[in-house]
Amino acid sequence: MTIMGVLPEARPARNRRRVAVTVLIWLLILPGLLWALVRLGGLDRGPLVQLLAFTPYVAAWSLVPAALALGTRRWPAAGLAIVVVAAFAVFVLPRAVPGGRGPADGVRLRVMTSNLLIGGADPDTIVRLVRDQGVDVLAVQEFTPDAKDALAKAGLGDLLPYASLAAEPGALGSGLYSRFPVREAGHQRNRGGFEQAYGTIQPPGAGALLVESAHPLAPWALRVNPDWRQDLEAEPPADPGGPPRILLGDFNATLDHAPLRRLIATGYRDAGAATGQGLVPTWPYEGHPGIPKITIDHVLVDRRIGVRELSVRNIPRSDHRAVIAELAVPKA
Repeated sequence: MTIMGVLPEARPARNRRRVAVTVLIWLLILPGLLWALVRLGGLDRGPLVQLLAFTPYVAAWSLVPAALALGTRRWPAAGLAIVVVAAFAVFVLPRAVPGGRGPADGVRLRVMTSNLLIGGADPDTIVRLVRDQGVDVLAVQEFTPDAKDALAKAGLGDLLPYASLAAEPGALGSGLYSRFPVREAGHQRNRGGFEQAYGTIQPPGAGALLVESAHPLAPWALRVNPDWRQDLEAEPPADPGGPPRILLGDFNATLDHAPLRRLIATGYRDAGAATGQGLVPTWPYEGHPGIPKITIDHVLVDRRIGVRELSVRNIPRSDHRAVIAELAVPKA
């Protein structure tokens, strides 16, 4: 005779299945838990530097073990899984929710940044965007002498006649074009070898602004990670006592990387996150098959500068999308 219709020999098999499912759920939770702890502690070292760029994808994955644990009533596992999901929500969701735009009143300034992929990006598209979007300042990276000539031929000089340029063959060059005169123009080479063009502009009705085309080294191999970190740490911090600064370009880092977060904490705001566009990917859009798209191109503005809107545009023959932001800069 059996109890409740269950054969005695079936109970061990059922128990084994239950234990197996429980172990599986815990194993599914563990990677997300470890990932969240690394992200929380800013422990991006070694291969974790590259991996942390994909934190938004792991955040989405963390919902799977949470749903499985809840659905199968594994309450201890469900509790931990929900904590992991909540941690990722704190890390990631603010980028998708507009907030912290800063002052709404000020002089309108539109800026754009575009990585030219060793000078090969389509110059006509870039000039058209500058014209149609009313761009006042354009920062370019991987800026070559050929790209300089191509942009000039496409008519960029008619729209943005002032510049601070450091064109070089290969991927090391940098450029800054402006609708307004550029004072104290110059460029500096970071440890990774990339130039960063900079200058001071003063739009009519506004105070002076420091603008720089940022391009830290990419963490493309473990041996260059120290240089990547040093390049980010060497980016100019915000200076509340000096003129407001705008850093825009290819930072080769996402908001999940601790060095970039520390830079922002000096007194910047990320225009993408401020407008709820912080999860819109900017790379890769040509080549690099199999790599999930991430957000590594940014517009960072001094907290005295407001962010009104931001958009991201494809550029033919570049693996980066251009980022365009409309800002409200302090009046003179």
